[in-house]
Amino acid sequence: MSDLPKVPMTRADYPHFLIVPTRWMDNDIYGHVNNVVYYSYFDTVINEYLLRSGGLDIHNPEAVIGVCAESGCRFKAAFTFPEPVEAGLRVAHLGRRSVRYEIGLFKRGRKEAAAEGHFVHVFVPRGDMTSAVAVPDAIRTALEAIQVAG
Repeated sequence: MSDLPKVPMTRADYPHFLIVPTRWMDNDIYGHVNNVVYYSYFDTVINEYLLRSGGLDIHNPEAVIGVCAESGCRFKAAFTFPEPVEAGLRVAHLGRRSVRYEIGLFKRGRKEAAAEGHFVHVFVPRGDMTSAVAVPDAIRTALEAIQVAG
């Protein structure tokens, strides 16, 4: 996870936000949201953005979709149910066939992220899911809108 940003990220670093509610089942025996659930928050903010802004059609068997090739998370502070998660999203790198997202999970009213992560999508035909193809134009346009200078 050494490829995550070294400087703490703040809300101002993310152009897109989604509030994700925690669920009772997200808490573990230690009384906080379990670490694996953070990755579902990443997946949720990314796919919500692709559906709403990029025209991703999850019901089309001919669609080009993004599959996760890599992910990572740096945990800084715990969330607990029923605390909402404010998920920030940005694009750190946009290639011809892949994208690297960076995600910040924030507690309400906090400036610095409670968790920082990354998620790499490689785009593939849904029916094939083995050979990478170009990022679809509508999705590329949406991703460019939240891309940050790198």
